Amino acid sequence: MQRSPRQIVIADDCFQHINVPLDRSSQVVVKTTEKLFGRQVLKHINLGDYLSSRVPSLKGCSGQKTNGEVKASALKLLANIMQSLQRHEFRLKHDEWMNTVKPELHPGVSAQLHEKFEVSDAEIENSKSVRSEMCAAVNSLLKDEGILVIPTVADPPPKLGGKEILSEDYQSRAFSLLSIASISGCCQVSIPLGFYDKYPVSVSLIARHGGDRFLLDTLQTVYTTLQEQADIASKSKSSGNAVSKEQSAEIAKEKGNQAYKDKQWQKAIGFYTEAIKLCGDNATYYSNRAQAYLGLGSYLQAVEDCTKAISLDKKNVKAYFRRGTAREMLGYYKEAIDDFKHALVLEPTNKRAASAAERLRKLFQ
Repeated sequence: MQRSPRQIVIADDCFQHINVPLDRSSQVVVKTTEKLFGRQVLKHINLGDYLSSRVPSLKGCSGQKTNGEVKASALKLLANIMQSLQRHEFRLKHDEWMNTVKPELHPGVSAQLHEKFEVSDAEIENSKSVRSEMCAAVNSLLKDEGILVIPTVADPPPKLGGKEILSEDYQSRAFSLLSIASISGCCQVSIPLGFYDKYPVSVSLIARHGGDRFLLDTLQTVYTTLQEQADIASKSKSSGNAVSKEQSAEIAKEKGNQAYKDKQWQKAIGFYTEAIKLCGDNATYYSNRAQAYLGLGSYLQAVEDCTKAISLDKKNVKAYFRRGTAREMLGYYKEAIDDFKHALVLEPTNKRAASAAERLRKLFQ
């Protein structure tokens, strides 16, 4: 029996740094997910930030320079570790053969193997710790029925004989994406999404370690719709304007999210309002602004935004929970209980909604 994913996690930071518009990459996955499973299944994260907080052994590698920067992102550090381990293992097993046979290798491979390179026992042990922490972190993020979505590659394929493949930056960007599944031991499939500017485009789906069958089931379920959505995106005449608005709205939302994390409620509201002006039919923008209004203590505005979000997406669990919270603060306890119960119907494992509903029920029995 095939299982459907309960969560599709989009690594927004990975897609922001590729040379393909969002409407031809991550948005194809978003629209496919909404069509097949509903918007409530979608989750957007900054993967680099998540791994920084969940893979503490990466701090042991942060003293090494990455492209001239002492402080590097988690994904760049993973790229460094993967490249170092590959070179170390290759030289460990084939050094004698290399010195005896002196084979002709691609200049890029030869340059990496012949540069002075030593890995200490402590670095090897730290890399092993990173590997096991990465596996635990990705498994915790995805659980049994989650899928992580990343770009397959960061850059267009180089021309035959092109020198860009030799650059440290090109290698780092490529290995940043390759290392996610490789170091964590998770399974990955890549799905072609046609061409952009004459270059092939694809996305990769990653499932937890041991989730191979589930990943293949998901691939079988989504493949046809992904191709349809990719085809629509490539043929859409109005794609240029629509994409620029959609991308600008997403950027505004991300700025709002950061402001909210910094507890700058009014600033967050401003960014979410900007996103709504650009794309007024997105329930998430209203729901997020409602959360910022809650932080500010503006409960009536929070109720209004949540109601709008629910009208756009009847399965928006967060909107029901946030409206319930706002109604409780306003003294509308019966309506608040109804909202918390509705959130539980949509997501029975939501502990916060269950706790809030039970607390109010005991108070007003």
